[in-house]
Amino acid sequence: MSFHFSTSKNVKEISIDKPLLYDSNTGYGFDFNSSSKVKINATSFSCEKPAYFSVQLPEGNYQVEVTMGSNEKASNVTIKSESRRLMVNQLSIPKGQKVTKTFNINIRTPKIDNQVNVTLKDREKDILDWDDKLTLEFLGQIAIQDIKITLKDNLTVVYLAGDSTVTDQDVEPWASWGQFITNYFDDNVVVANYAYSGSSLSSFKNGNRLKKILTQIKKGDYLFVEFGHNDEKIKGEGNGAWGSYSDLLTEFVQSAKEKGAIPVLVTPTQRRFFNKNGTLKETHGDFPAAMRAVAQKNNIALIDVTKMTTELYEAWGDEPSRKAFVQYPARTFPGQEKALDDNTHFNSFGANEIALCVLKGIRELDIPLKKQIKKETPNYNPKKPNYISSWTLPLSDRFEIAKPDGN
Repeated sequence: MSFHFSTSKNVKEISIDKPLLYDSNTGYGFDFNSSSKVKINATSFSCEKPAYFSVQLPEGNYQVEVTMGSNEKASNVTIKSESRRLMVNQLSIPKGQKVTKTFNINIRTPKIDNQVNVTLKDREKDILDWDDKLTLEFLGQIAIQDIKITLKDNLTVVYLAGDSTVTDQDVEPWASWGQFITNYFDDNVVVANYAYSGSSLSSFKNGNRLKKILTQIKKGDYLFVEFGHNDEKIKGEGNGAWGSYSDLLTEFVQSAKEKGAIPVLVTPTQRRFFNKNGTLKETHGDFPAAMRAVAQKNNIALIDVTKMTTELYEAWGDEPSRKAFVQYPARTFPGQEKALDDNTHFNSFGANEIALCVLKGIRELDIPLKKQIKKETPNYNPKKPNYISSWTLPLSDRFEIAKPDGN
């Protein structure tokens, strides 16, 4: 499907000459009541507040080409897809020029077959990751000329299984690394993020998410597995780091290998708790060590994010590290009457730093995926991190004060 935004008709594409509100009967349009913010010009649509454009599509992986630019003024465009997956980060386009960017988006529904579905939490039923449409969010000084969407069956798919530190957080100010790593792969890769807040290995499996992945994963794809925060809370005989946690990790990675896919284990991100001497408290117990042991025993690639986030937080120090988490004074966001003080869940800046840690881990592994990281992606050293003073990504327009499940 190709959409051309212009006040003049173009018979080769779907020409949109006025800000159409999304309608399921039409199958496309501006979503979340953002049509009032949009102006259709001679060669593009423009807006200076976040706008959403949705297209009704079946499950699959899609390549999206967006042509941007204006003859009237310079542009600076950020594009997020679905539940705030970052695709284009503050692209500056001079007046009179146009630029086309290409990226890939995974669209899915809960359906597995005629009898079995993925079990969604109530909070997930209204988010953009599990609906029947592809949604693009445009932020900044926007001038969008064309959008072309093509079904692609030959992409390398990176499946993510994990908890709230991995999932696509649907609303500000919450964020996770899975929705930022999308911005760093080339156009041969698509990320399919099945992680959800509050999940453990057992609930992920019991909710049929692993089953859904295994019905789709193919030779040459990847399964990244990061759990620990919620598995630690499961008590009783047979559980714990060296019990059900290790057993289920082994089941996840062996199941992927049987499909010809490449599993990668990712140790859990640290919580932000400091000792008085400036070192970080260890809150995950034996769980990182257990994951390392499973990786070694089964010859599975491992990214030690626990080690990297320890180095990262300690490099920032106690106070500066707060800026990477959802810690904001009261009334920072609409309807927020109380301060937000979270030491587990990241804001967009922190989530991007964790994504850079994961990319560092990928580059150090002997897997083909490292060649599909965009060449312009900088090398990252968690001992010399970025600071929020250099972070300028525009905030999305949708907020929720309630914290994600899990801790």
